[in-house]
Amino acid sequence: MTFRLTHPAVFALIAAISFGLPISAADGIAGPYLAGRLASVAKDYRQAAGYFSRALIADPANPQFLENAILSQIAAGESARALPMAAQMDRLTVESQGANMLAFATLARDADFAGMLAALEAGRSAGTLVDGLLKAWAMVGEGRMTDAIAAFDDVAEIEGLQAFGLYHKALALASVGDFEGADKILSGEADGPLRVTRRGVIAHAEVLSQLERAPDAIELVSAAFGDSLDPGLAKVRVDLTAGRPLPFTVAPDAKAGIAEVFFTVAGAMGGENADVYTLAYARLAQYIAPDHIDSILLAAQLLERDNQFDLATEAYNLIPADDAAWHVAELGRANALIQADRTDAAIEVLTQLSKARPELAIVWTSLGDTLRRQDRYAEAVTAYEKALGTFASEQPGQWTIHYALGIASERQKLWPEAEAYFRKALALKTDQPQVLNYLGYGLLERREKLDEALGMIERAVKAQPDSGYIVDSLGWGFYLLGRYADAVVQMERAIELMPIDPVVNDHLGDVYWAVGRKLEAEFQWKRALSFEPDTEGEAARIRRKLEVGLDVVLKEEGAAPLAVTENKN
Repeated sequence: MTFRLTHPAVFALIAAISFGLPISAADGIAGPYLAGRLASVAKDYRQAAGYFSRALIADPANPQFLENAILSQIAAGESARALPMAAQMDRLTVESQGANMLAFATLARDADFAGMLAALEAGRSAGTLVDGLLKAWAMVGEGRMTDAIAAFDDVAEIEGLQAFGLYHKALALASVGDFEGADKILSGEADGPLRVTRRGVIAHAEVLSQLERAPDAIELVSAAFGDSLDPGLAKVRVDLTAGRPLPFTVAPDAKAGIAEVFFTVAGAMGGENADVYTLAYARLAQYIAPDHIDSILLAAQLLERDNQFDLATEAYNLIPADDAAWHVAELGRANALIQADRTDAAIEVLTQLSKARPELAIVWTSLGDTLRRQDRYAEAVTAYEKALGTFASEQPGQWTIHYALGIASERQKLWPEAEAYFRKALALKTDQPQVLNYLGYGLLERREKLDEALGMIERAVKAQPDSGYIVDSLGWGFYLLGRYADAVVQMERAIELMPIDPVVNDHLGDVYWAVGRKLEAEFQWKRALSFEPDTEGEAARIRRKLEVGLDVVLKEEGAAPLAVTENKN
């Protein structure tokens, strides 16, 4: 019988071994707990929740088991299942961040603002920022607007928290119809500009619309995002242009405002070092307000980053097809499928999405990229051309599509078409290093426009001197031109940047052979083989060079012999 890594028996056994326990401990309390710890480290929240729950059956009053179980259930999207565990924490009078977060979220979900204020007064806490904003929004929910404004101001006066306090104060003012007051804050008139976020721009646009200032709202959206708007923002601009007033949707009431608190905190924490609490805040925002689409998307993206592709896919599936963000969810679902090695399923998702949203360039480019990675180059070209067809006019950002078209064409050995696409990309994005490198290298291999080609690669190296691929291209370009001494300098630099790349090691071997350093050449070829070349053909060629030398291989291939230089013995 073969076990996957996530099989319960495997987790329990690995946990017992990893933490120095006897194997028999895997069947007791320690086994499930440590297996849960291992699953948590792997960010497999569903498995972790199951193990911690099993540990609690044996020891239901263990605070450490409870805290881990609460966080795992929330992270897995099962916040309601964590409620009995949070209640048990309360009975044990043990301080718990997870239990406090869930308790506040439950009070908000039930619109129990008096209960929330009482809990805060009694000392329940989720941290200074969250406590302050929850207190203010609960007062909004109680109809105590004057007290709420003072509470938001208290948060804004704390060092480092001004933006949070002001943003939520603006949302609260808008939620009760004080759009003038909200605009003063969001515009920066009152206390200086706030950091621009997508939701912040939408909130401000809705406020301006309510103030019958549609032109200002349109200008705001255009200034923040330009002309390349996603469907949600595009609808905002269409409605504004048509004179249709926008309702205030970001935080129309106190319950939605508290959901926004959890989402705001998750967004602020969601950098590269995001942990389970970041995901928990995003999940709890959705727990409070199931239609909070941005929190669902954030949770899905965090899960995808954690390699939890099944959970990410489940989250993406929560976005309804009639929502403006549905295409974002479908793109995310496709990417999760790709990461889970289900590329065919991802292509099907993207194909269906392209039929549903053919006007979106990003849908076509995503489909093209996925097809290209599967070596389905002709189909990729069709997708990229469809992407270009979605634009009403030529834009600089289209260079990426022309670049992708060039790659897909070059892989089909359609060099004239590829060169035209690369040159178009450079016309749109002058001195773009990836394009310069690809085009320059292609021209060198074909012995065409050699001075221009080498100049392109030199400009690419100047732009990205630490790119091993580009430095390798420059070294190989010198080799192709017979400038072997110059090639050695660049290839040795490339190997410093990419020491375990088989192609770079192979190239360095050829360059060493060209200057007569044959023992070093053979060493590099052996290293290239040890790093497993991409294809058997590449590996076979390296083995042949080790048998008979580069000169013989070139003769066998009908290629031009190495140039005679003073560097060779």
